[in-house]
Amino acid sequence: MPNCGKIPTPTLERLATYLSALTNLANTNVETVSSAQLEEHTGVNAAQFRKDLSYFGEFGRPGVGYNVRSLHARIKAILKLDRPQPVLLVGAGNLGRALVGYPALKAENFQIVAVFDNNPTKIGSELMHVTIDHIDSVAERNRSLGARIGIIAVPAYAAQQVAEQLVEAGVLTILNFAPVVLKVPPHVTVRNVDFVQELAVLSFYLPDE
Repeated sequence: MPNCGKIPTPTLERLATYLSALTNLANTNVETVSSAQLEEHTGVNAAQFRKDLSYFGEFGRPGVGYNVRSLHARIKAILKLDRPQPVLLVGAGNLGRALVGYPALKAENFQIVAVFDNNPTKIGSELMHVTIDHIDSVAERNRSLGARIGIIAVPAYAAQQVAEQLVEAGVLTILNFAPVVLKVPPHVTVRNVDFVQELAVLSFYLPDE
C-alpha cells in the first residue's frame, strides 16, 4: 500500500465517488465496466480515473475493462472499508439523529457505536438504539470500543473542546460539521462539512431576477 501522505486528497475523494458508482452498478448486476462508462457515471474524466488507480497498482484488462465487483472490493480495501469502522458521534441533536439513521453509513461499513452529548435531559436515552452518554466519558468508553473516527455535530462554540476530547480518546480522524476551524495535532486529520457555506456558493450561481 502506498504511503498515505503521498496520495493526493482529491484522488481519495474521487475513489469514494468511484466506489459509490460501482455500488450502484453492482446492485443492478452489471458485471464489467470501462473507464469511459465510469466517466458517464461519475463525471470524472476516464484518463483521470486511470491515473487515480495507478497509485495503487494494476487494475482491469485492456480491451475488457474492469470487473465491477472486483474493482469495488479493491477500492473498499484501499479505503479500509473492507472491515467495520466504528465511529463516535458527538451531538445528539437533529443532525446527530439523521446521521445515526443514515443507511449508507452501514452499507459502507461505518458503524456509529457510541453517541455523546452534554445535555442532561438526553443522557441515558436512546438515539436509534444507541444509548447517549455524557461527552466526559468518551475516553473511558472508547477504551473498549477502539474507534478511530469521530463525528462532531455540535454548535461552533463547543466544537474545539469536543475535538480535544476525541483526540484524547484516541480518535485519529474527525468529520466536523461545526462551522469552525479546529486546532488538532499533526497526526489527526479533519474533514469539514459546512452546509451553509455550500449553499452560499450555490446561491452565487443563481441567475439574477
